[in-house]
Amino acid sequence: MNGLTRYVLYQLVMGFVLIALALVCVMWLSQSLRFVEMIVNRGLSVGGFLYLTVLLLPNMLSIILPIALFIAVTFIYGKLVADRELVIMRAAGLSQQELMRPALIASTAVALALLILNIDILPRSYTAFKELQWTIRHTFSHVLLREGTFTLIRPGITIYVRERSDDEQLHGVMVHDERRPGRPSTLMATRGAMVNTDDGSRIILFDGNRQEMDLQTHQLSVLYFDRYTFDIEPARGTTEERFREPRERTLPELFGSRHDLTISPRDRGRFVVEGHKRLAQPFSAFSYALIALACLISGPFSRRAQTKRIALAAVLMVAVQAAAMGIEGLAVKRLYLASLIYLNVLVPIAVGYWVVVHAPRRRRVAVHAS
Repeated sequence: MNGLTRYVLYQLVMGFVLIALALVCVMWLSQSLRFVEMIVNRGLSVGGFLYLTVLLLPNMLSIILPIALFIAVTFIYGKLVADRELVIMRAAGLSQQELMRPALIASTAVALALLILNIDILPRSYTAFKELQWTIRHTFSHVLLREGTFTLIRPGITIYVRERSDDEQLHGVMVHDERRPGRPSTLMATRGAMVNTDDGSRIILFDGNRQEMDLQTHQLSVLYFDRYTFDIEPARGTTEERFREPRERTLPELFGSRHDLTISPRDRGRFVVEGHKRLAQPFSAFSYALIALACLISGPFSRRAQTKRIALAAVLMVAVQAAAMGIEGLAVKRLYLASLIYLNVLVPIAVGYWVVVHAPRRRRVAVHAS
């Protein structure tokens, strides 16, 4: 690797890192708004919030890395053209392959990172994220209950707590249950505690009474107790198991979904397309980089045409991305179109490379012929 290649590669890497960090911050802020409800209503701690967002990071990176590379290549090579540095490099005898070598090296690194993310890290991190999210939303504990507040923890069950001590005991507890039509009941106790067991979430009450009203006869029955166990969440064995989304599955699971009877025929297309998408996505690093290179260094370096070339590169990149989304939607219903997922990223690579290498030669031949 010569000095000029190292010089351009260093600028690409620094630009790519800064752009990727900026995009991660923007996406992190947008995604973090999804967890505000968990913090406000579910008692999610700051540590739990940060852990959830970290688990989403591989999913963000799989989207951000190719786009950040495209922006970095466009910006750095556009800057080199504007500063006439590429003119000097070409005059010094560097070929088109040598001019685009730094971008291809950076693309290779990004493609390898995407491959590792898609095959191993993404399914494991997204599975951990969905399991933690499921636990927070469907498992009830004392952190949900705020002092002096009526809390609707699930349809038909409202809990009020006057005070919560440091040892997690509840004082002045009231539980109102409206799950039985026509027979609402209210439990009041001097103290209690929330517990999670293998049979579901429960609240244990001490020294209180249970009042039940029959709305048809308007009779009130009162039961006094020393200890009472109230089931908040049904036993886990009676609840529906969480469905694992395509992003939680490994590649063998995705491609083996055609023979998995636990997956409905309607969802099998989504699973297979997700597998093809993961394998094709690393090539998008080369696709986006070569789109930028084909627009910026395929012809004579001109400052006047620079803005138009950058705009053309952006339009082509967005078109490829939009085509990918459209093809994926079609392939879910028609799996024989799955090969188009690969063509969508391989065709820009082949065309972009050919344009970068051969376009200047065609222009020189045309000049000599005239």
